[in-house]
Amino acid sequence: MNHIVLLPVFVQITLTFVLALWMGGARFLAVRSRAVRPKDIVLGQPAWPARVTQIDRAYHNQLELPLVFYALAAFVLVSGVATATFVWMEWVFVALRLVHAFIHVTSNHLLARFLAFASGVFVLLAMWIWFAARLYGAI
Repeated sequence: MNHIVLLPVFVQITLTFVLALWMGGARFLAVRSRAVRPKDIVLGQPAWPARVTQIDRAYHNQLELPLVFYALAAFVLVSGVATATFVWMEWVFVALRLVHAFIHVTSNHLLARFLAFASGVFVLLAMWIWFAARLYGAI
């Protein structure tokens, strides 16, 4: 079961790296095309073009909430309580992260993005509740 638990984790990690590489490329092109000057961003100033900022925020969102997901997956593996139910919830969470990232880098429609994010939060909370209940014998 351990290798199955890790499949959604690998998909989430892949999403993070794809966005990181995309962001890096977009930043490089923005500097090369002189859409932004290095002196205007060298200390992290918010001078990036809107599109680069949009990709940047989508990437950074993959470093926030998914951190709690990674910790949970590790705890489930170490404790040996994984079940098909947990793996199913992992896939739902990762699918919602993919939807959230897609919305973020395309339409960036705030309500749709929020709904995808909030749904992911609730799924992740349910996963933690499931883990605690499973770990302590309630299910």
